[in-house]
Amino acid sequence: MATSAQSQTGQRPSAAGAPAPAEVYRERADRYAPLRDRANRARFASANMTVALFFVTLALLIVALVQLSPLLVLIGILAGVGFVAAFARQGKLDQLHQRYKTLVELNTEALRRLERDWDATPLPQPGPPVATPFYAADLDLLGHGSLQHLLNTVTTPAGQMRLQEWLLRPAAPDVVRARQEAVRELAPLVDLREELTLFGRLSAMTATEYQHFLTWAESEAWFARRRWLLWLSRLLPVIAVGSLVAQVAGLTRLPIWLGVLAINVLLTWLVGKPVERILDEVADRQALFLPYAGIFQQVERQRFAAPALRELQARLTASGLNADGQLRRLGSILRFGDIRLSFFFPVLQAFLLWNFHALWLLERWQRRAGPHVRTWLETLSEIEALAALATLSFDNPTWAFPEITDITEKQPAVLAARDLGHPLLAAEVRIGNDVTVGPPGSFVLVTGSNMSGKSTLLRAIGVNVTLAQMGGPVCARELRLPPVALATSIRISDSLEYGVSYFMAELQRLKLVVDTAEETRTRGERTPLFLLDEILHGTNTSERQIAVRHIIRYLVELGAIGAVSTHDLTLVSVPEIAAISTPVYFTETFTRGPDGPQMRFDYALRPGFATSTNALKLMEIVGLPVVTENAQPENADDASEE
Repeated sequence: MATSAQSQTGQRPSAAGAPAPAEVYRERADRYAPLRDRANRARFASANMTVALFFVTLALLIVALVQLSPLLVLIGILAGVGFVAAFARQGKLDQLHQRYKTLVELNTEALRRLERDWDATPLPQPGPPVATPFYAADLDLLGHGSLQHLLNTVTTPAGQMRLQEWLLRPAAPDVVRARQEAVRELAPLVDLREELTLFGRLSAMTATEYQHFLTWAESEAWFARRRWLLWLSRLLPVIAVGSLVAQVAGLTRLPIWLGVLAINVLLTWLVGKPVERILDEVADRQALFLPYAGIFQQVERQRFAAPALRELQARLTASGLNADGQLRRLGSILRFGDIRLSFFFPVLQAFLLWNFHALWLLERWQRRAGPHVRTWLETLSEIEALAALATLSFDNPTWAFPEITDITEKQPAVLAARDLGHPLLAAEVRIGNDVTVGPPGSFVLVTGSNMSGKSTLLRAIGVNVTLAQMGGPVCARELRLPPVALATSIRISDSLEYGVSYFMAELQRLKLVVDTAEETRTRGERTPLFLLDEILHGTNTSERQIAVRHIIRYLVELGAIGAVSTHDLTLVSVPEIAAISTPVYFTETFTRGPDGPQMRFDYALRPGFATSTNALKLMEIVGLPVVTENAQPENADDASEE
């Protein structure tokens, strides 16, 4: 196994002469900030104009009704038209301000993401997955500071669930290759990827709201069994408005419209609550769906070359319906219904039964487009997940797309990486190493003292394998691997609640590792890849050594490949282990100076076995009392391990 180390420092450009990702995000944030401020000033001015026009309209109509002046009615109607236009303009300016405000936030968060500043980047959560593989916690796949967090540009519930599924379920090799091609094409499309993130952020839809909307879209319309009510709600407003105009024009002196208003109010009181409830479930969430229209249009207009992207595009126009057009229509309907939230709505409801018409328009859309909504949103979720992987590729231009190899007699299962680093570490501190795991019949034995980098190496292998089998780039200059099934034992904890000791928890985890290797071998589709960190520390040294040798030998006999880290230097001298192991190690440098003892790690992987321990030196550094160099601990093995 060849080993080397390279420090990956700084942010490097993606191509000769191309700006670094940090420069791109900084320039975009600086460009959007003044546009945000300009839209903010304009929306406040428009809001003042809207309020003024409303009161002018109301005053003119009242005076016209008292004086029976057709001229004032006409002027009042014109003022009302101006009010409606100002109200609509204010809504657009509010949306424009929110758009630019969010764009500034997204690009600022992108800069923090490059630095791996997890606290400064949000983590939308779609909810816990139905089934989480046992290695997810070991490799930090989910939660704060995780691989999911690094890919946090997915902002819709459907997209978040899709990405989570990809994180936890490795794809087949042909699917991985198709995704890689799509990710490569999406990586330089900064504007499109930004819009994908933006629309989900603007909608702010939760997973619960997403499911409620799908349930409504696929259910029966409320008016379907109440056709009489639909026609009555159309007839009464015509009579109310017509009789009012007739009285103002002097055609009649009877206030017929007052009677109709009373009927409208009574009808609203009797059957208006179900209408209001349905509108609350859908129309009140207009901000959740308005952004969809624009993003569907952008996706549909894009000229993709990757077959996977073209197939996704085709789904958005299947069955003769255009997803973009239908979502735009839904947005218009929701804006129409949004007037019911204004303070002058009771007047409109009394005259026009506004809620009934809003619901009718909504349900007409529901009957036509509702059955296709799930397909559209799930299709978009796949594009979002691909875009998240593409953003990762753009942010890290030196990362490679892995090669998924086929296993043959001439090409056994081997994972080979050049300059492999941990994706969750910032570039300034990340160290890359050349790593080879396999072929079957062997494993990598990693030794080294405390804090030298053994556990980080195992996690780096596991996290990059997860990325590779999602279809994304990996934190390496080169990576070749067969389809593998991960099995890890890295983070173990006991459980007071369930009465499980640390040693029993270790055994239960190792049983999962062995079961995975056995099941994978039976299916024959993948190669088991085990990553074991300091296993069986919960028992005494002699029994641990016997058990560890037996477990490792059994895994290797199953055809698994993997890596095992240990402090136990006696393990490397066992002939049966030495015959199947490829030894590598980390080390440290210890110095004494005016400021006291210091220890430095270069995190460089070297061939061979570790020759140093640092437990006593670390005790000295933190100020704990230590034994003298001439004193002999009762158990030399335990001293080196701790």
